[in-house]
Amino acid sequence: MLFTMMLASIVIVQAQRWSEEKVNRWYKNQTWQRGCNFIPSNAINQLEMWQEETFSPRLIDKELSWAKELGFNCMRVYLHHVAWEIDSKGFKERVEKYLEIADKYGIKTIFVFFDDCWNATYKTGIQPEPVMGKHNSGWLRDPGDLLFEDPNSISVLEEYVTDILKTFKKDERILVWDLYNEPGNSKYNVCSLPLLRSVFAWARKVNPSQPLTSGLWNKGLNKSLTQFQLKNSDVISYHNYSNVKNHQRAIDSLQTYNRPLFCTEYMARKFESTFQNIMPLLKNNKVAAINWGLVSGKTNTIYPWKNKQDNEQEPELWFHDILRQNKSPFSKEEVDFIKDITNGDNE
Repeated sequence: MLFTMMLASIVIVQAQRWSEEKVNRWYKNQTWQRGCNFIPSNAINQLEMWQEETFSPRLIDKELSWAKELGFNCMRVYLHHVAWEIDSKGFKERVEKYLEIADKYGIKTIFVFFDDCWNATYKTGIQPEPVMGKHNSGWLRDPGDLLFEDPNSISVLEEYVTDILKTFKKDERILVWDLYNEPGNSKYNVCSLPLLRSVFAWARKVNPSQPLTSGLWNKGLNKSLTQFQLKNSDVISYHNYSNVKNHQRAIDSLQTYNRPLFCTEYMARKFESTFQNIMPLLKNNKVAAINWGLVSGKTNTIYPWKNKQDNEQEPELWFHDILRQNKSPFSKEEVDFIKDITNGDNE
């Protein structure tokens, strides 16, 4: 607690937020962005995606080619500071390789730095095998509990964010920087606010050519967190896994801020958040549409969040994801719909 109080007292967010005029002018030059949160099917978490030993450019190429066939033009991709910490040069080379592949298919990227979801601790090297039937059994927070256990970690995190942003600050293949996914999740609540403030300050100091954001995700969260996100994000991003009525209500509320809207997580079939229901809503409101999941794999996100299934049988109704590893779809009707609604929108 002493550490977080000290951090909060010394960090001041610089007043360099994009004006409404600037960010809306930028957004008018973008096609309708739609895609998914992407991790290759052979990776259980961010480290398995980005570590040298398990980085898989051939698989990334194949799966992004499938995304292109669906009509997707944007991927949201999570980074992890530990992959950079153990090999910063190689990590940046792998990020560059990923961007080369995505660009080949006309896909832009939203990179995510920090995350308060799922496992609090982690280590480099061989990652655990998936727990049968458990949604995101191996996904990692970043920095997770390390921030509270090691006060010196804040300097490493600052160096990491600054290095990545400086390296790619003018890269047109990157659409947006998502600085912090779901701050306050995992019962961190307001304890995440000092790091949220810090990462915006670090990013503003670098002043990249791409806009910054951190997504709203829980109306019941501490107001100081959500207000900070709203007041400091260039584009307003949010998560919504509910039905059409509730999702439209959220859009109506957020449009009052007169900034571009990015829905960076949606599509949970059991909650009536489906492509057929939600994509037309987002397209009609010119909201970027980024669903969770592309190819079913080691993240086990075809199973719901609190699934109790303890075997490897495929569920009758997938929670997230679109395709199997052999490219066959969960639903051909669904895939045909996605292709139809995205047809011609890159022209």
